[in-house]
Amino acid sequence: MEQAQIMTEEDVKRTYLRFAHQFLEPYDDPAHPAIIGMQTRGVYMGRKILNIIKKETGAEPDFGVLDVTFYRDDFRSKLKMPEVKVTEIPFDLYNRDVILVDDVLYTGRTVRSAMDALMDYGRPRSIRFCCMVDRGHRELPVSADYVGMTVPTHEDEEVRVKVKELDGEDAVYVVKVDGGRDE
Repeated sequence: MEQAQIMTEEDVKRTYLRFAHQFLEPYDDPAHPAIIGMQTRGVYMGRKILNIIKKETGAEPDFGVLDVTFYRDDFRSKLKMPEVKVTEIPFDLYNRDVILVDDVLYTGRTVRSAMDALMDYGRPRSIRFCCMVDRGHRELPVSADYVGMTVPTHEDEEVRVKVKELDGEDAVYVVKVDGGRDE
């Protein structure tokens, strides 16, 4: 398996800092936006951004965790049993400005699933999307509001965002694979 590192730990840290500042720019109150990390790596990414906001402003925006497994349009067509993770949104979404955080934007189907799921929890005033890497190949009209890096990829490549808590390092790689798709 061939892989190329496209973001180092320092690159990733700088990107989290930039995201934290971008999340707050439109608001007078740094606690205003609600941040929701998408399972799995988006949760860790969202918490890192949240910690930067807390450290720099003293404010603590609401934070939630979202699993979109049952909202995916390919849920029933996958052969293996899906691994369902926790969804925890301990605040009211009604009329809130929400920022969804995930690792990679690919076809747009996962983000669409996340928006469907959020609507079942309430009606946000707005939903913004943040991803570490936009790798192209969209199948739906979805784009990210906050992007760490845009990397054109081939269908036989995957983008792997690593988080220290799960993978032992904060980094991003492009990996050549034998078929299969990441979202």
